Amino acid sequence: MATKLSGVLLVIVCTFITSYVHVLWKMIAARPYAEILLGREFWFGFVLLALGAAILITAFKHGDVSVLYPIISTSYIWVTLLSNYYFAEPITIYKWAGVAGVVIGLTVLGKGNKEAEKHGN
Repeated sequence: MATKLSGVLLVIVCTFITSYVHVLWKMIAARPYAEILLGREFWFGFVLLALGAAILITAFKHGDVSVLYPIISTSYIWVTLLSNYYFAEPITIYKWAGVAGVVIGLTVLGKGNKEAEKHGN
């Protein structure tokens, strides 16, 4: 099955949503557990995770799982950027290298898929 751009974009949206949830939960992590469990941020996070799962399932209808699933690694990029924004965590040269590695890896996977499609594999 040829992977459509819509599938790729849906996975990217899914990863952004779920990355935001994890940053949101980091914001409340220092609270006592009872306060966390009763707080709206905690439950809102679960709603967003369910939305992310629904988006991911929809994305899988638009292409090969072997192409779409690795895109979840963009979560590392979003968490790095969101952590810098919300927590002022520095983005070091090593973090930038990791982001570059993710981008390069996804590019290689995408090229490999296009090559396989071209040869009918």
